[in-house]
Amino acid sequence: MHPNPIYHATPEGAALAFAAERGFGTLIANGDPLPLVAHVPFVLTEGAAELHLMRSNPLARACTAPLPTRLSVMGADSYISPDWYNLPDQVPTWKYLATHLEGRLEPLPPESLRPHLDRLSAHFESRLAPKPVWQTGKMAPEALDRMMRMILPFRLIITAVQTTAKFGQNKPVEARLRAADGAEAADLGSEVATLAGHMRATL
Repeated sequence: MHPNPIYHATPEGAALAFAAERGFGTLIANGDPLPLVAHVPFVLTEGAAELHLMRSNPLARACTAPLPTRLSVMGADSYISPDWYNLPDQVPTWKYLATHLEGRLEPLPPESLRPHLDRLSAHFESRLAPKPVWQTGKMAPEALDRMMRMILPFRLIITAVQTTAKFGQNKPVEARLRAADGAEAADLGSEVATLAGHMRATL
């Protein structure tokens, strides 16, 4: 998280709604000699994030008991040229939205895996309407069992939520709007039009 508190005004409810909508993040835990990292789809339930990991993933092997973990969820981002501000003595920077869900990663019993997979697929498939929602029941039982043996279910119990919404709140409105226009035109980032919209809305 960025150390400047001006970027930390996002209410927890809005941060969780953003994370739930995104549904994909980077799971991070301490390891030896390097951090353990996995990129995972997830679905939020009350106070937790449900997810699964490949059985062979080092993070899955490390989590045999509750494990302190952080789930980093990135939103829109963009490079910002100092020239776009039309202000003296500016430097290049990056604007972005990110939420961190901190807590304890816990292994779940094997019987929870299939309901989790159905909730996860329903979360994303529902956005494809009028396409019928895909469910695990569409697979042949033998094929489903074979694939499910390769993954394990987990739950991240969320104990803290932190968000950085770095949209240029420390700049005059006119400079921030010029930077938003420049970012959208240059398109150097991810979902830059969304990021520019955040910058314009932060008045």
